[in-house]
Amino acid sequence: MLIERESSRRRTWLQLLASETEPTTGVRAAMASTFDSKYAEGRPGSRYHGGCEIVDELEVLAISRARDLFGADHVDVQPLSGSAANLAVHAAFAQPGDPVLALRLEHGGHQTHGSRANFSGRWFSPLHYEVRRDTELVDYDQVRELALVHRPRMLVAGATTYSRSFDYPLLREIADEAECILLVDAAHLAGHVAAGLLPSPVPHADVVTFSTNKVFRGPRGGVILARAEHADALRKAVHPFIQGGPSMHAIAAKAVAFHDAGTREFATYAGAAVRNAGDLADALTARGLRVVSGGTDTHLAVVDVEALGISGTEAQDRLNRSGIVVDKAVLPFDERPVAEGSGIRIGTPAATSRGLTPEMIPAVADAMLAAMTTDDLSTHDRIHREIRGFACG
Repeated sequence: MLIERESSRRRTWLQLLASETEPTTGVRAAMASTFDSKYAEGRPGSRYHGGCEIVDELEVLAISRARDLFGADHVDVQPLSGSAANLAVHAAFAQPGDPVLALRLEHGGHQTHGSRANFSGRWFSPLHYEVRRDTELVDYDQVRELALVHRPRMLVAGATTYSRSFDYPLLREIADEAECILLVDAAHLAGHVAAGLLPSPVPHADVVTFSTNKVFRGPRGGVILARAEHADALRKAVHPFIQGGPSMHAIAAKAVAFHDAGTREFATYAGAAVRNAGDLADALTARGLRVVSGGTDTHLAVVDVEALGISGTEAQDRLNRSGIVVDKAVLPFDERPVAEGSGIRIGTPAATSRGLTPEMIPAVADAMLAAMTTDDLSTHDRIHREIRGFACG
């Protein structure tokens, strides 16, 4: 019953969440396969349990496909999530109390980049760089200054509400000057890299982590890519330090996703997601709203709703009642509390997978404005009925 209700919700609501997409049929089949039942603690050729001959081949296949896709020396497909992958990297290279420099959460960073509610902020000493007030782009001068003054153990590049790419060669230069590890958390960017839409961080970073959901159209899970000299430390940090047996059905689905990500079909989908995000950002700007940093290089954008006289939470709630699913967001230098925020984060992978086209964008922008500017439930119901026409694809 609950499965049917969730399936219906996804068919009849417009999914504009940056962290979600629609897994392919092959990925769903792998997730529901018999690999779900196999306990395979350890590594291929060195397991703690018997009967692992086939899953050994499976994990080697997933590693090989990821290596071919990204050109990394070392690949680990066992992390259960992107956050788990980041925990493993911290465990491999830092000791409790060591300084770690990352993008401030309110300026687009992620909770595993130093949030006080997370291991990264409680076990380590977080330092944060910001975006510039005038451009809302990463302030690389500030990154260099903080890195050279504090000499962090790690420099982290990556974000959850920052819609732009990063300057990886410059970050490599700064990390070398500060003699620290460069970690690129490409959770939201790996799909674009695989599709050839954005520069790859792999040649520049010591370690790259990413999630296989979001743009990637894979299962919920994490991956670590790294230089060869870091392989042993990272392997031990994943198992046995932070987790036991891997989810072999998820690794099977990752292997499918890595294959799919190398196809022309995937590149077409990823490119369409980026174009839809840019078009929607432009359409909302034309309707009087401000988009953080003036636009997007990716599948996501952050929109300031302060001009409507509402908070990000109120905007999210009103859109949700109208069948449009977004996240509330905190803006750089936001004066509202974090629990409210002054913006929303929109993302287009799921909607693109379900058939969202550029021709639909003006109607989506109109529906969003209409939903956010009223508290009338009958109007929300009307908008929801209209949304169904281009929500399911």
